[in-house]
Amino acid sequence: MDPSLIVIVVVVAALAFDFTNGFHDTANAMATSIATGALKPKVAVSISAVLNLVGAFLSIEVAKTISGGIVDDTKVTPTVVFAGLVGAIIWNLLTWLFGLPSSSSHALFGGLIGATWIASGADAVHFAAVVEKILIPAVASPLVAGLVAVVGTFLVYRITASARQDVVSKTFKTAQALSASLVSLAHGTNDAQKTMGVITLTLIASGSLAAGSGPPLWVVLSAGTAIALGTYLGGWRIIQTMGKKITEIQTPQGFAAETSAAVTILASSHLGFALSTTHVCSGGIIGSGVGRRLAEVRWGVAGRMALAWLFTLPAAAVVGAIAAEVAGSGSVGTVLVGVAGVAIAVVIYLWSRRNPVTAQNVNESPAEPVAAAA
Repeated sequence: MDPSLIVIVVVVAALAFDFTNGFHDTANAMATSIATGALKPKVAVSISAVLNLVGAFLSIEVAKTISGGIVDDTKVTPTVVFAGLVGAIIWNLLTWLFGLPSSSSHALFGGLIGATWIASGADAVHFAAVVEKILIPAVASPLVAGLVAVVGTFLVYRITASARQDVVSKTFKTAQALSASLVSLAHGTNDAQKTMGVITLTLIASGSLAAGSGPPLWVVLSAGTAIALGTYLGGWRIIQTMGKKITEIQTPQGFAAETSAAVTILASSHLGFALSTTHVCSGGIIGSGVGRRLAEVRWGVAGRMALAWLFTLPAAAVVGAIAAEVAGSGSVGTVLVGVAGVAIAVVIYLWSRRNPVTAQNVNESPAEPVAAAA
């Protein structure tokens, strides 16, 4: 395949992944605000989309981690990046179908690692950087956000215990709108950069940019726009899971969960840690449930989420590796991978229409068994 053509294909695939990242992760910022009624569903996703776009321009540290951190950019070809993206997109769509808030970030990392490993060997993957920049934050970030949310929720309820509850609810609805907006801004600074990093890696691999280069302005703009459009579409299935299926959220809890998540995400973006905003926000929501006395936490749902987190990186790596093996056979193989990816995406979408979740029914309470938090 013509080198310039494969670069175009990879850029399109990267933006397609960014789009899925947007609707997959809308819940991270807005699920609790939608669940408590602090924001109407359509208003919430509109605000989140705009702030995701703004956030994409605030930092490029995470993009640098991806374009020159986890794999050896001198041993990566655009075809390998394309294969990795296919693995990430398929995993994103599958977990969206089942309403599982898994990590789009880890799907991307897994796809790239699997494809690079098969195409160029294990020495092309910087495993030390993977552990430092991906695995350690993956474990630590939800625990940190959860702990901050536990403490914050406990303090909020203690401070407002003697206040009129209707006043408390109204006040925290306003506070939630602000904290959810901060999470959306933070999400843009972290997740949009991952696609910037992938496109930059492709441009470096094709010789269009020098090794170690940062993302050009058009890459920043296109990545920010793609994730914003996906966010506006609204990943209602995952919003329902995070807003209604983990715990019944009250406005003070939502504020505590969102604030803890935003602080964790912004700090990691500044340090260049490409963490999962899904892990952080889910940890914050669970922590807010634990922090409220007599709150109901659905640990079965949390357990299924944890399993999805555990399998995300290796599952995407396997798909990326298979795609790299097929695409490595030449132009025909690359076309076959692209066609197969589109076909799988269409099947998943049609399957989802059998049981649609929309802005109108996103706040319907699930029939899940619950257990009181300690």
